[in-house]
This record gives sequence, structure tokens and C-alpha cells, in this order.
Amino acid sequence: MGHHGIRGQDRGPRTQGRPAHHGARPCQKNSTPSPRERQRELINRHWPEACSIRRGCQVIDLPRSTFYYRSTAVGEDLGDARLAELIGSIQDEVPGYGYRRVTHELRRRGHVVNHKRVARVMRAQGLGIKLRRRFVRTTGSKHDSPIFPNLYRNVIPTRPNVVWVADFTYIRIASGFCYLAAILDACSRKVVGYAISRSIDTTLALAALRSAVQDRQPPAGCIFHTDRGSQYASETYRRALQEAGLRGSMSSPGNPYHNAQAESFMKTLKVEDVYIGGYESMAKSWMQYPNSVV
Repeated sequence: MGHHGIRGQDRGPRTQGRPAHHGARPCQKNSTPSPRERQRELINRHWPEACSIRRGCQVIDLPRSTFYYRSTAVGEDLGDARLAELIGSIQDEVPGYGYRRVTHELRRRGHVVNHKRVARVMRAQGLGIKLRRRFVRTTGSKHDSPIFPNLYRNVIPTRPNVVWVADFTYIRIASGFCYLAAILDACSRKVVGYAISRSIDTTLALAALRSAVQDRQPPAGCIFHTDRGSQYASETYRRALQEAGLRGSMSSPGNPYHNAQAESFMKTLKVEDVYIGGYESMAKSWMQYPNSVV
């Protein structure tokens, strides 16, 4: 019998002794990721900025079925007990995370899970405790200054610099409080301007506005939406908006949902950073925020 016959008898199947990988081969020496693999990695790394996996797949023209097929194949098969353990570890790091944020963090770490399942496991395990802090009022709507109409009510921004939203919040430091004024783009949900001060007044609001206008150069007609706080309603602030070409807009009385984007950002910022880390001084809190400005 020739050498070819002997080799043919001894070799056996190519996959003999190799663990099954459901379509995902083990890493091979000198192997390079395929274009699809690079696309999946791009989404896994940057999907928070893309708002969702669906949006990320649309941007890079990757079918969602393709993304989930590989992710599920190579991912860990999570039982409820293991999933609860992972959720608990995330909430140890960030106690204020709800099921949506937990789902996002699990996916960022490579676990493909459904948000409904995460919510069910969290309910069953009693997870998702909310942090409670003493309320500090930051704005007052009882004043005699003119009020802008609500221009944002029927507008859905589809690109940046169409609508900006703004709000104040307080930051607890060792010696008391300092205050943050932040301005967000309603489409990208990115911070476009901010300022921090010991005093919550029109000067603080103006500093944040100047920061945003200088960095972003918004087009004339951009809507600037706030609550009815006296700082935003002052004559000085109204004049600054006019000079910048911004159209003032204010929420309806007694309706917190009309400035929900800005208020939601402030809540998330405090739950996920301020309450957990804490700041000894205003200078240290100031140093944290440039990293949030895009």
C-alpha cells in the first residue's frame, strides 16, 4: 500500500477531537478578522454612542441577524442564576442602574441578552434598588419675567443643532454644594456646553451658554429649550439668546416631561457618577466634566 493510502487511513475526520464552536472557529495563527467580524467588533465597542444595536447595524449596513448570529454563537449561554450574578456585579459598581442600563452594560461586556429577560430576572431577585437623596431646588418659576412659548412641543430633531435643552443640578461636595449648568443637543444627546459655580444664578447659565455657542456655532433658529426658571427668563439671558441667534422655548407650567431630556441627563449623571464617586471640592468636580463634553 502506498504512502497516500496509509495517510488516508490514519488521518480520520478533520474535526475529530475538536470542540464544536457553532460556526465560530478557534483563533488561528496569523488569522485576520473578516470584514463582518470587524463590523461586529465596531458595534460592540461603540454601540452606546450609536444609541442602539439596531441603529449601529443600520449605520454600517450590517444585518442585525448577522450580528446576533455570531454573538450568540460565541457568547456564554447564560442561565438565570448566572445572569443574576452578572447583574449584581454591575449594580455593585453602579447601584443606580435600571434594567435598560444593565442590559446595555451586559451587551458591552459581550453578553447578548434581551432587555425583557433582564427586567424579569431583576424583579425576581429584588435588584434595581434606587438611590434616594435629599432634594435641593435649583430653579424657581415664580417670577414676573416674560415666558417663551413651547417651540419644542411638536419638533422631532433629526440632526444636531436643531434643538438644545438646558437645566441645572447641584453637586454635593465636602464643604456643601456647587451647581452645574449643562446644555445638551436634543438629537445627539451630547453635552455641548456647561459651567460649574458656587452660585446658581444667571451668570452661571450665561457661562454655559457662551461655552456651547463658542464650541458649536449653532445656526440661526436653533431652538433653546428650558424650564421656566428665573435664570433663563431674565432679560440678560433673553438678550444673550437673541445675540446668538437662538430661539427661546420653555416648558409648559407644571409639566416636568416637557424638559425631560435635560432632567433625565442630570439624574443619570448624579446616579452613575456623583453619588458613587463623591467630590471633595468644586475643583475636583470641575475636572471630571470636560471628559463628558463632545
